[in-house]
Amino acid sequence: MTTRKLPNILITGTPGTGKTTTAELAADACTLKHIEVGKLVKELDLHDGYDKDFDSYYINEDKVCDELELLLKDGGCIVDYHGCDFFPERWFDLVVVLQTDNSVLYPRLQNRGYTDKKINENMECEIMQVIVEEARESYKEEIIVMLKSETVDDMESNVERLMEWCENWKTNNFI
Repeated sequence: MTTRKLPNILITGTPGTGKTTTAELAADACTLKHIEVGKLVKELDLHDGYDKDFDSYYINEDKVCDELELLLKDGGCIVDYHGCDFFPERWFDLVVVLQTDNSVLYPRLQNRGYTDKKINENMECEIMQVIVEEARESYKEEIIVMLKSETVDDMESNVERLMEWCENWKTNNFI
C-alpha cells in the first residue's frame, strides 16, 4: 500500500503517439494534475543546450528528476514524456506506453514540420519498440500497459480506461 492519496501515472511513447492530448484529457477526467516534461524543461531551463539537428533540448535528467521529486511526492499527477528510463520506479503506479502504427505516425510527424532526419529516427524508435523496451527494463511488468493510439476512438477509450483504473486504484489503496 502507498502513502499517496492519489496515484501517479506516466504516459510515454514515441513523439506523435498522442501522449500530451491523452494526458490532458485523462488528467481532467481523473482530476489529476498534468505535467508535460518537455514544457517543464523549456520553462525551467532543465537542459544543457539545444540540438539544432533535432530541434530539441538536451534534457538534464538530474535537474528534471530534482524538479519532479517534489511535484510527485504526494501523488495526483499524470506525467507525459517520450522517454521513461530515467524516472525512479517508485514515482509511478501506472506506466502507459502509447503506440501508433507507422502509417498513422509518419503523417503526424510530417504535419509537425519535423525534419526527415527527426521523422526517420522516431519512426525507427516505434518500429523497434524502443519505448516499450525502456518501460519493461525500468518498471515492474504489472504496472505497464500498452495502448493503441491511432484514432479519436482509441484516445477516448484510453481515457476511459485510465478513469476506471484511477477509480480502482483509489478503492484498492484507501478502503
